[in-house]
Amino acid sequence: MERKRPEPVRWRIVVGILSLSLLLLLFYGTSLKKVELVVDGETAVVSTRAGSVEKLLAERGIAVGEHDRVIAPGGALKTGQRIEVVHTKPLVLVDGGEEAHVHAAGDTVGDVLADLGIVLGNWDRTEPGLDARVGPGDTVRVIRVEREYEEVEREIPFPVVTKEDKNLALGKEKVVQEGQAGVIVELMENVYEDGRLVARRVIDSTLKSPGVEQIVAIGSKRPVTVLSARSPDIETITKGGVTFGVKKILHDVTLTIYDAGPESTGKDEDHPLYGITFTGTRVEEGRTIAVDPNVIPLGWWVYIEGVGFRRAEDTGSAVKGNKIDVYFDDVDEAPFSRKRGVTVYIIGPDKPEGLE
Repeated sequence: MERKRPEPVRWRIVVGILSLSLLLLLFYGTSLKKVELVVDGETAVVSTRAGSVEKLLAERGIAVGEHDRVIAPGGALKTGQRIEVVHTKPLVLVDGGEEAHVHAAGDTVGDVLADLGIVLGNWDRTEPGLDARVGPGDTVRVIRVEREYEEVEREIPFPVVTKEDKNLALGKEKVVQEGQAGVIVELMENVYEDGRLVARRVIDSTLKSPGVEQIVAIGSKRPVTVLSARSPDIETITKGGVTFGVKKILHDVTLTIYDAGPESTGKDEDHPLYGITFTGTRVEEGRTIAVDPNVIPLGWWVYIEGVGFRRAEDTGSAVKGNKIDVYFDDVDEAPFSRKRGVTVYIIGPDKPEGLE
């Protein structure tokens, strides 16, 4: 039996089906692409048959909000392309006191500022700190810090020095040299935060003028009371069994001794005034003393503690102020040569009653 050949039409159909299958297979194979996908800094190489970025993101389940950023080349998706997705978060940014609502990427304050392109100055700071993590709705403060410098002149009070003046009455004061304030130049640092002064300090100082001290004389001269027979008694006391009135009391008197010889008076026994006092009386042990007439009037009686009653009859070049020279016939036999801190009662020109 003779075999029949297939009909040409059937062969054409088979060939057509095979060709279409090959074309579909070829198209399906060539539509697979490899792209670099970066999501919030995380990089991955993915294979996809998506024809666009939108389809790729949908395919990968990556949501993109209104303020998120997608960085990708335009047109159809091709192998080797890089697609970057940056998710942002809403934040409150206060920069230099100015508040703004922004959307930025990053997990820390430093990342957020870098994403927003905000540069900090040398002294600027942030709240919270650069390494602090931030979440949606947080507030980031950028505090702008400025430092200004100025020179300020300041007066230094002049020192006051006091000096005793024995020629000035006790309790009186007199400016001998006027004082002048010195001048110091201080370098001040002013610190401003967001335009507001928050700190001010001295970082250096220079003495411009040392100034001049003021010298004040303080009087130490005690007033001299002029005594007379009419001066009233200030009190009545009894010494050695004798009661008498006192016109003045001298404290802290120094006693010295003298005799009629040349060592004390400069006169020897041949001198016509040998033994004669300034008042014309002849010296007598137990009675005669030499005084400063400005303190004790000549001819007046006194009572000296530890010595007794005496009369002011003589003077001496070394007898000044609260000093009394007590007469002895022989200084070598005197009971003392000098006494200090002695109290003396000034009585008056009349010899106390009851005194022998």
